[in-house]
Amino acid sequence: MANSIKLFLIIFSFFFLHQLIIFSNGQINVVKGGYWFRDSGLALNDIDSTLFTHLFCAFADLNPQTNQLIVSPENQDSFRRFTSTVQRKNPSVKTLLSIGGGRADRAAYGVMARAPNSRRSFIDSSIRLARELGFHGLDLDWEYPESATDMTNLGILLDEFRAAVNTEARNSGRAALLLTAAVSNSPRVNGLNYPVQSVAKNLDWLNLMAYDFYGPNWSPSQTNSHAQLFDPVSHVSGSDGINSWIQAGVPTRKLVLGIPFYGYAWRLVDANIHGLRAPASGKSNVGSTDDGSMTYSQIRNFIVQNRATTVYNATIVGDYCYSGNAWISYDDNQTVRNKVTYVKGRGLLGYFAWHVAADQNWGLARAASQTWGASSQVM
Repeated sequence: MANSIKLFLIIFSFFFLHQLIIFSNGQINVVKGGYWFRDSGLALNDIDSTLFTHLFCAFADLNPQTNQLIVSPENQDSFRRFTSTVQRKNPSVKTLLSIGGGRADRAAYGVMARAPNSRRSFIDSSIRLARELGFHGLDLDWEYPESATDMTNLGILLDEFRAAVNTEARNSGRAALLLTAAVSNSPRVNGLNYPVQSVAKNLDWLNLMAYDFYGPNWSPSQTNSHAQLFDPVSHVSGSDGINSWIQAGVPTRKLVLGIPFYGYAWRLVDANIHGLRAPASGKSNVGSTDDGSMTYSQIRNFIVQNRATTVYNATIVGDYCYSGNAWISYDDNQTVRNKVTYVKGRGLLGYFAWHVAADQNWGLARAASQTWGASSQVM
């Protein structure tokens, strides 16, 4: 009798596991993502991959002459070692080769996406390079298509990309490469609509860049939170972006919210007027960048060294600090925890950080990961 019960439990366990896999349909249960690039100041060996389920290696480049994906000579070694290195600390972490980025030639992507032959060259070389370098997926970061034609061609590109990824997996007998994209916080950017139907159908998930809403170079006259989760005034926020993508037709479980591990520093017009949306005159000189950006680590050091006043605003879910005429918008631990709680409560797939090197002693990454809790992923 005892043996019969034991046999039944074994059979039931296998059945349950099989059904779980079928139910998941090979989908990932959570994305705890983070981007890394070689010049970020963080050595590849020092990435704490235990805090992530997915890591993005940025950026591979489009060769405009051949329309093939390439890795610059200075990145070759680190990109080739990326997956094996981060898997030493976390064997289950998945890696994606990220393509393009904010400094890429956006016009070149528009030219590539116009014709079947150039799209095929780009797609085939991307899949080949990802396999050669040992990545588990590809992440397209085209910032941003410049015309309605570009947006239409992006949809065609993704249709063909998905078909090619599936065909390569069947022919090779390997798991299909993940296919993701970093996109604007809203499905409409610079007056243009993303090809939502293609995006929703072909991508495993979308990384919503829910930051850079405001900055001292493009909104110099007033301080503001550059990555607020809510905004009852202008409705430019992470939650508004999430809602707009869902309303446009993208499944909630294909959305991943971006969390910045950096902030922006404004110069206050009057040091005594230092609230949210205080009068400002461009970027502060406390940072060393042209756009006023500062890493989270630099911001924390600024706070300590200048005994800056810190403010957490629960209405918008965002932080800022000020000292003298310097005013800095950023995300601190409480904001990160509340954003992750919101994302999980809304049923989104997860979150990602730009970028992991900007953290201070992995404080933000740890706060995010622990807030979500331990989660498994079915590949």
